[in-house]
Amino acid sequence: MTLAATVSGLRDAHRAAAASLPYTKVESFRIGGEDVAVRRRSSAVIDPATGEQWGAVPVAEPADVDAAVSAARAALAGWAATPPAARAAALVRMAEAVEHRADVLGLTNTLENGTPVSESSGAAANAASILRVFASLVDHLERPDVRPFPDGDRETLVARDPIGVCALIAPWNFPINLVVIKLAPALLAGCAVVIKPASPTPLSVRFLLDAAAEAGIPAGVINLVTGDGATGDALVRHPGVDKVAFTGSTPVGRRIASACGELLRPVTLELGGKSSALVLPDADLDLMSAGLIRSCLRNTGQTCYISTRIIATPERYDEVVDMVAATVVAAPVGDPLDPATVFGPVATASQRDSVVGHIRAGLREGARAVVGGDVAAPVDGGFFVAPTVFADVRPHHAIAQEEIFGPVITLIPARDVDDAIAIANGTRFGLGGIVFGRDEDAAFEVARRIDTGSVGINFFASNHFAPFGGRHDSGLGVEYGIEGLEAYLVPQSVHRARPRARP
Repeated sequence: MTLAATVSGLRDAHRAAAASLPYTKVESFRIGGEDVAVRRRSSAVIDPATGEQWGAVPVAEPADVDAAVSAARAALAGWAATPPAARAAALVRMAEAVEHRADVLGLTNTLENGTPVSESSGAAANAASILRVFASLVDHLERPDVRPFPDGDRETLVARDPIGVCALIAPWNFPINLVVIKLAPALLAGCAVVIKPASPTPLSVRFLLDAAAEAGIPAGVINLVTGDGATGDALVRHPGVDKVAFTGSTPVGRRIASACGELLRPVTLELGGKSSALVLPDADLDLMSAGLIRSCLRNTGQTCYISTRIIATPERYDEVVDMVAATVVAAPVGDPLDPATVFGPVATASQRDSVVGHIRAGLREGARAVVGGDVAAPVDGGFFVAPTVFADVRPHHAIAQEEIFGPVITLIPARDVDDAIAIANGTRFGLGGIVFGRDEDAAFEVARRIDTGSVGINFFASNHFAPFGGRHDSGLGVEYGIEGLEAYLVPQSVHRARPRARP
């Protein structure tokens, strides 16, 4: 776990990369299709690999939020009146424009939150896929939905209208894709939006707005303000907002849910996770090893759905511990600009301190660190944390219950498969999960007993056509698929006499 370049070389490379970018120190918001210059206090953008500032953005005040919402509302009627097929075509053009910005978008993403380029380089392609998938759902808006009355003489036409102006609030771990999974259905539905990115990652999202303008999406349909929690709160509570979509931590989600409940405002919340991977006695451990990082430690452990709790029965437990340890040790820690790097830094200094605190708690509780366990950074400078694998973790341990959001895996022994399922269901979260087993029918039956929103058999991946969402403390509502589109629509039932057939 060593860095290939010297620390000074790392800093020089990152400074040069930042200097090549079009968006660094920005002094404007994107409102009504224009870069609106403001004199506001600024928020620094920090490179997690070096700890150095390389960019800045203004912090929006309530007047700025009001201007953005007003611009969205002014654009709403025209966009809502645009035929759905034309809106879908605009999404396809936007997908192409996003793909053309793949390199600069990925580089900005890496400098914002430390995501290794092996991950961030795919952000544009993933965003484009989401846009195209939602564009392909246009028939859902155009197909007549006629439902007969029980008496057969009358019928109801169910129409769907855009819900209105939407506040889209994104997190820092996947700052592009976790905007697009909200933006794509909102645009297809005919809504106008105001985007508020997370304060550590406010720059890469600007490329989405550039792509939207290139695609011909009218000015004011998409607006951008940057800022802190107060900015987000002003947006959530703004009287001109009709719906809120938020991805982030469960504590912040609770506050947003409370505000939206008070305002009777629809809200979609994709929140924290503490997902489990159940290893059945017949599991293929070579297959599991090949997908382990992606499924259990993706993006240096900063992914909401990853299965950071691995639960195994006695027949395989020691083998699983050895396999996981060997797989993690073999994954390089280093410069996130290096394509070979698997584990980069975590996104912020506070996140580093939080992850280190969890590692210390695990050691105090008696868990066995078979990899890592170090609280000193493996790389000088920046916000690096040594990847850590804990064995002999008990289900009640804090590291088995709390979302760590860093490169930490817990291995929990179970008495048998039924006990493993009980342990998997023994958290307050319910977002993702995996069942590893050669007999896929048996694994499917186990998966159906796990109380969670999504489960994979021998792998985990989001399907853009299928709903993704959490249960319990992992959120409210779903994203992706027809269900994700419906979250941006409001139905109207029009009752009428059933047309008589002409003689």
